[in-house]
This record gives sequence, structure tokens and C-alpha cells, in this order.
Amino acid sequence: MAYWLLKSEPDAWSWDSQVKAGAKGTAWTGIRNHTAKLNMMKMKKGERGFFYHSNVGKEIVGIVEVIREAYADPTAAAGEPWVCVDVKAVAPMPKPVTLAAIKAEPKLAGMALLKQSRLSLPPVADAEWTIVSKMGGLK
Repeated sequence: MAYWLLKSEPDAWSWDSQVKAGAKGTAWTGIRNHTAKLNMMKMKKGERGFFYHSNVGKEIVGIVEVIREAYADPTAAAGEPWVCVDVKAVAPMPKPVTLAAIKAEPKLAGMALLKQSRLSLPPVADAEWTIVSKMGGLK
């Protein structure tokens, strides 16, 4: 199983918005970066991701699960090759994990969130998932 980090500006789509979408989840649309698109195309049903508030807050606030694999993004113009996946909220982070806390943890120095900071949908390594989960108060 792969893990991911899904970035969203909370004033556009927040963790609370994701939670309100319920079990039916929501389409994760609007990705317009080739590398992020390729990552999205690798996402499999049942895989998990950290929900990250970018710009405002800069912290991991929850866990989402992929409930539908990549399909044509309905927000893309006709003929454009962009895709989206559907995700649902699984659980909030008991303690949000800030970008500053991630930067301060030496074991996370290679995390794509830090190395490719502008990438909107980076992968998360198994060890990174475990460390960040513990930092956020999850088992």
C-alpha cells in the first residue's frame, strides 16, 4: 500500500469540508501539475493520505482514503489530460502536525513535502507515514 499527502488551501477546501462530504467523499479535482497527475494515477482504492492545509496553517490535519481511482477530471477543459480521484475523510489528526514540526524531525529530512515543496500531491514513504502518525497522536 502506498501513502500520499493531499494539499488543500483551507479557504478553498478545508478538512471540515472534507468531513462534511461524508462517506460518499469528494472528487479531488484541479490538479494541474504533470508529476502530481502521475502520482494520482498511481493511487489505488483503499490507500490513505494525509490531508494537509497549505498556505494557511501549513499542517497535517487528517487522514483520507481513496475510494475511487483516477478518472477524467470534470473540471478540466475538453481534451485536457487531467485526472482526479475520489477521497473520503477517515479520521482527524488528534494533534495537527505542523510543517515546522516536520522540518524539525531529522528522520523526515527526505520527505517529498520538504524536497518538492510545490508539489500538490507527493508520495509519503512507509517510515514517514509511521513517524508523522505518531507525531499526530495516532497509533
